[in-house]
Amino acid sequence: MTQTAQNSPDTILDRVAQGDTPVLDTVFAMHQDALERSGLDARTYVLTRLAALVALDAPPVSYGITIGAAADAGVTLEDAQSVLVAIAPLVGTVRVTAAAGNVVRAVAGAAALAESAVPEQRTP
Repeated sequence: MTQTAQNSPDTILDRVAQGDTPVLDTVFAMHQDALERSGLDARTYVLTRLAALVALDAPPVSYGITIGAAADAGVTLEDAQSVLVAIAPLVGTVRVTAAAGNVVRAVAGAAALAESAVPEQRTP
């Protein structure tokens, strides 16, 4: 795959800064209203998503959204740990310990983002 001027990192970032985010828009649309469509209460929904992320060996960024939703739904650390204990025999210790590390990375990344200043949008 060759790099074109239209697909250079700077051009892509400029397009994202201007709101051109087809991938993010698609991901957002997929998740919008999923809680309501699931028929689950918010707490069960978030704990189910946590279990799925662990089973999928999801990266830290995937946990970030779920952690925020978990806090909003009143899910405690003990609740999350209980889910990890429950699924450990199915997914294995490697996935559970990796998930714990990814949760820590997600929380640390969110904290770092919250503390950093948002740069001003560049205009052409």
